[in-house]
Amino acid sequence: MMGRRILTDASGSREEIILLEQILSGDILRILPGETIPVDGEIREGNTSIDQSVMTGESLPVDKSVGDQVFCGTINCYGSIEVVTARANEDSSLQKLIRMVQEAENKKAPMQRIADQWATWLVPVALGISVAAFGITWALGYDTMEALNRAVTVLVVFCPCALALATPTSIMAAIGQATKHGVIIKSGEALENMGKVDCIAFDKTGTLTSGNLVVADVVPLKEEVGEEQLLRLTASAEAYSEHPLAKAIVSHAKELQMTIEPAENFQMLPGKGILATVNGQTLLCGTASFLKEKQILVDEMSIKLEKYRAQGKAMILVARERSLIGAITLSDTLRDTAYGVVKVLHGMNTQVVLLTGDHIQAAGYFAEKIGIGTVKAGLLPEDKVSSISELKKQGKKVCMIGDGVNDAPALKIADVGVAMGSMGSDIAVEAADIALTGDDISMIPYLKRLSNSTVHTIKFNITISMAINFTAILLSVTGVLNPVSGALVHNAGSVLVVLNAALLYDRKFT
Repeated sequence: MMGRRILTDASGSREEIILLEQILSGDILRILPGETIPVDGEIREGNTSIDQSVMTGESLPVDKSVGDQVFCGTINCYGSIEVVTARANEDSSLQKLIRMVQEAENKKAPMQRIADQWATWLVPVALGISVAAFGITWALGYDTMEALNRAVTVLVVFCPCALALATPTSIMAAIGQATKHGVIIKSGEALENMGKVDCIAFDKTGTLTSGNLVVADVVPLKEEVGEEQLLRLTASAEAYSEHPLAKAIVSHAKELQMTIEPAENFQMLPGKGILATVNGQTLLCGTASFLKEKQILVDEMSIKLEKYRAQGKAMILVARERSLIGAITLSDTLRDTAYGVVKVLHGMNTQVVLLTGDHIQAAGYFAEKIGIGTVKAGLLPEDKVSSISELKKQGKKVCMIGDGVNDAPALKIADVGVAMGSMGSDIAVEAADIALTGDDISMIPYLKRLSNSTVHTIKFNITISMAINFTAILLSVTGVLNPVSGALVHNAGSVLVVLNAALLYDRKFT
C-alpha cells in the first residue's frame, strides 16, 4: 500500500508517494476522502468525518477537525486532511490490536483431558488390583484356576472404555445438535466452557442492535413548520450528500412517499454540515457548532432537545433563512429479540454486561431499554480486554459476544467467544470459539441451555461409568462375575454412556 507524504523545503511544499513501510513518526500525510488512514496521528489541517468502527465499534462516523486524534485502519469519509504521524507500522493501534488477538489465546483444561488422565492411571491400578485379587484368592485356599479366573475378570471389567467415551460422545452429539440450528462450535472445549459461563458480555453495535441508522424523531421547533414539511425540506437539502445520516433521512422520506424537491447551490462542509437552496430558501443542516458559526441561535432550543441527546441519538439541526426551524434525530435500531434474550439469561442466573466503544448516552439508553444494569462505554479494544480480565479476576466465567474487528481481542481473551457469523468481520469469526451463522442473538439462550445440558451429561456419564466399574470390580473380586458376565457388564456400561450422550442430538432446547 502507498501513502502521500508532504515535504516542505525552501522551494515550498510538495507531495510524494511512498510505501507505508517507509512512513516514520513525525511525517505529514495527506489523506483523501474514502481512503484508509495508515497511521495513528493528529490532524493538523482540514475537517472530516471518520468511520472508526474498526477500532471502537461506533455506529456513526465521528466528526474530526484540527488537533483531533485519528487511528490506523479507520476510514476518512469526506474531507481531505493532513495528519502528523505519531505511530506507524508495527507501533500503530491496528497492529497492536492484531498482536492482542495473537497473544490472547488462553489454554484451558477441559473435562476430556481430565478423563484421559484418569484413564491413564486406571491401567496400572487395574493391574495392581488384579494381581492382588489373584494373591488373596489363592491365599484363602481357592485353587489356582479360580484365583486366575477372578484376576482376569477384574482386568475385563476394569477397562475404562465407558469413562473414555463419556466426554467425546456427548460433545459430538451436542455439536451436531448445534449445527442443525445454525451454531458452529469449533471445539468441545468451547462447549464445555460455555456450560460453566455465568457472565455474558455483549457488544452493542451489530450485536444487540442492527447497526443500521434510521430516523427516530422529527422535531419541529417553529409553529409554522410541521413534521412533514421539516422532513421534506431536510431530505431535499440532503439529497446530494453522501453522509450516512443524510442517506438515512432521504431514505426515510422516500419510504413515506414524500416528494424530494431539487436543491441548488449545494455545499458540503466535512465534519460540519451542508448548505443548499430549496424553493428559493436557504437551508443549513448540520451540527450545533456549524449553525453557531453561521450566527444562528441554537442555545435557546437546547432544553427541548436535551432529552434526545440523553438518549444518545445523532442529531441534525435544520435552519431556514438564518432561523432554527427543527431537528431530526437518528438512532441505531435495537434487535427485536434483544429484550427477551437478556430476560431469559437473567432467569438462568447469568450476569449480563454491555461493553461498547459507543458513547455513554447511547449505551445507557439501549441498556435501560433491554434491562442490562452493568454498562461500560467508550471502550477501545484494549479496554474491552481489560474489562473481560477484570470480570475473570472476580471469579466469573465470561462469554463475550461481538461482531467487529474491535471485538476480536476480547473474544479471544474471554473463556468463550461468540461471533455473529453473517454480519461479523472475518477476524472476529476467526478469533471466536463459536460462530452464529445468522445474526439471531436469540440463539444465545439456546446455546447456554445446550452447553449446560452437555456438561451435566458428561458429569453423569463419568459418574455412572465409575460406579459401574467400582461395582463390577467388587463383584469380580468376590467371584460373583466371571470373565464372560464381566464382559457383558463392561459393554453394557459403554452402551449406556453412548445412548445417554446420543439423546443430546434430538433434545429440544429452544
